[in-house]
Parts: sequence; C-alpha cells; structure tokens
Amino acid sequence: MPGTKPATAPSRKGTQPVRALGRRSVCPIACTLDLVGDRWTLLVVRDLMSGKSHFKEFLASPEGIATNILAERLARLTDSGLAERYPSGDVGGRDAYRLTEKGRALRGLMAQMKAWGLRYVDGTEARVQVQG
Repeated sequence: MPGTKPATAPSRKGTQPVRALGRRSVCPIACTLDLVGDRWTLLVVRDLMSGKSHFKEFLASPEGIATNILAERLARLTDSGLAERYPSGDVGGRDAYRLTEKGRALRGLMAQMKAWGLRYVDGTEARVQVQG
C-alpha cells in the first residue's frame, strides 16, 4: 500500500532494521523490554549498581539466581554494551563486571521502579543501597 511503512522499519539510528535485530517492533518500550525485560536482568543491573562485580557476589543475592542463568545474563549485558568485563584486581585470575555509561543510564529507570514498588507493592522494602 502506498504510504505504509515496511515491517522492517529502520532503527532510530538507521543502522539495521528492527526485525533483523530480533525485536518485535520499533516501539522503544518493547525494544527496551527485549533487552532487559526478563525476570533476572534488572536484578543483575541492580547488583552492579550496588557495587557487586564478581560472579560469587551476584550469586549471594537474596533472589537466588542459578549459575547458568547468571552467566547468560552477564553475557547478554556485556554483548548489549550495558556492562563490561575486566580483569579483577581483587581476585587473581578472575574477571569482574561493571556497568558502562549505557548501563549506568538505567539508574533513573531503576529509581522509578524502586519508588513505584515501595509505594504500590505491599511488603516491599529497600535493602540494597545503590552507589553513586
């Protein structure tokens, strides 16, 4: 039809069509959920924001993430540019993780989610302190 957009509309930056990137649509909410919308990814981001950087530290979080899921989420965060892996200065022979600028930009979203949960979800409390 004349005047209709193709199903693979270019991404915002004009690099690749959204569908080629494995996304459902060009909707920024849908695309963000494709990246961080599962039940574990934002909890790993929360832990990175609170200062955790080593695999064992993430495993010690109260939610009890399985090792295979944690490894996959850390890989996904690094592949998407939200986090980076670097040699640990604290634990010899081990890697550590930290948020990139792109990952740190989630701070406002995380603060909003925390505030919403504290206000509207009975029984919640903020036990994890986010740094900086």
